[in-house]
Amino acid sequence: MTFSIVARCETTGQFGVAISSSSPAVAARCAWAEAGIGAVATQNVTNPALGPRMLAALKDGASAADAVVAARQSDGFPGYRQLLAVDASGATAIHSGENALGIWTSVTGNQCVAAGNLLANDGVPKAMIETFETTSGTLGDRLVAALKAAVDAGGEAGPVRSAGLLIVDKQPWPYAELRIDWLDEGCPIAAVARAWNVYQSQAQDYVTRALDPRAAPSYGVPGDE
Repeated sequence: MTFSIVARCETTGQFGVAISSSSPAVAARCAWAEAGIGAVATQNVTNPALGPRMLAALKDGASAADAVVAARQSDGFPGYRQLLAVDASGATAIHSGENALGIWTSVTGNQCVAAGNLLANDGVPKAMIETFETTSGTLGDRLVAALKAAVDAGGEAGPVRSAGLLIVDKQPWPYAELRIDWLDEGCPIAAVARAWNVYQSQAQDYVTRALDPRAAPSYGVPGDE
């Protein structure tokens, strides 16, 4: 019921996850990342505990492949899980259990991996990776483009209702965490894309406000000078 991409930016070292699903609040349960460590996703009959477990393994020095193995071995039902990871070196790993739903597949690219389940066709992850690798711009631009490509390639077997974009940079908090947890009408991916277009020009300002409020730019609201 989900398709996602996890990736590392070769230029900035940022990590990110972009994800969408017919289920509600998919990014809240399935997308995880830590600055300087990596990014992971856990989906398909999700066990949200596996996200932090993979990140903890990466933090302890495990490779993406070893982190996925560790999470899979710690879970009582690995056959129902789909796990994705990218580590600090840009290496990637994927696990898809034999009980993954519907049409499911995964594709690995350069410092990125995409996977999905209950897909309209098995070409969706490939379209995500190809678009991510050929799109210019920031990591957020490329991740959003990959989500849009997934929809254009067929997306899920049914309509998607939630989507999210998570990016970490150098700080212990997210550089960007944009979510649409449920839409009855319209496309949550388009809504996340609009939110990213608004947010990305201000993202560094929010970092500055946290680190040194004296250097913070104007908030642009009445009374703020």
